[in-house]
Amino acid sequence: MATEVELAYEYCRRISKRRAKNFYYAFRTLPARKRRAIYAAYAFCRYCDDVADEDMPLGEKTRLLGELRQSLDQCRSGRPDGPVFVALHHASDSFKVPYDYYETVIDGVEMDLTMTRYESFDELNDYCYKVASVIGLICIEIAGYTDQRAREYAVDLGVAMQLTNILRDVREDAERERIYLPMNDLRAYGYSEAELKGAAYNDAFRSLMKFEADRARRYFERGRRLFPLLAGEARVFPMVLDGIYSAVLDRIEQRGFDVFGERVGLSTGEKLAITARLWLAYGLPPLLRLGGRR
Repeated sequence: MATEVELAYEYCRRISKRRAKNFYYAFRTLPARKRRAIYAAYAFCRYCDDVADEDMPLGEKTRLLGELRQSLDQCRSGRPDGPVFVALHHASDSFKVPYDYYETVIDGVEMDLTMTRYESFDELNDYCYKVASVIGLICIEIAGYTDQRAREYAVDLGVAMQLTNILRDVREDAERERIYLPMNDLRAYGYSEAELKGAAYNDAFRSLMKFEADRARRYFERGRRLFPLLAGEARVFPMVLDGIYSAVLDRIEQRGFDVFGERVGLSTGEKLAITARLWLAYGLPPLLRLGGRR
């Protein structure tokens, strides 16, 4: 009979499979023990995001996030309640993940309740750290590393991925009255908030988006320094994320940065191809990659 912890991990796995989309392909490259810990972390972060994105009054969202903090405090003190927190407690104790990281995720989600504009990239970068980079820090604790520079590069990769999400979701976010592109960047390229809300696709918008895409690529380049610093069995995990999100960014550019029409994304087959290519190149033992030849 399965234990409470095993059932909790299975619950988190099902959430991850159903909701993780891009992330789930990367999760599958990890060994079982680390993979289930990542499932627990993802399930927690998914719950946080769902509170922010649900169509409900602000006061109700604030209340739910307050309850989430209380549940996290109980988890920290060894009294987890519910399958997500049972799994999270076990994973965090097993891999020594600081609970402050989870608090930071909640802080980032709370920003979405009150901040709908970002004046500068410094402000946006703080948001990206809280909702994306800190998740990278959680992941590398589970993956395993020895060089402390891994933390810096995990932060960079998280920013790169979040910036890619922002560029992809410009239209959807504007429809929800959220503009993540820094307002001083809009002014610098002569593109107004009204034009953005009206989905004006023009030279100013293309120039603005190219500037933001180039910034994301610089973060990707720095984030790739993380790969060799991780435990060998976990290196393909961030490689797959990098591969998928970089491909999305490439596709945005290939469309001339027209993100106002059909949503930019990769098919399941394309994601699987990226995962398989990276797994074959870096995930298999060297002798197997060489076909068993000595």
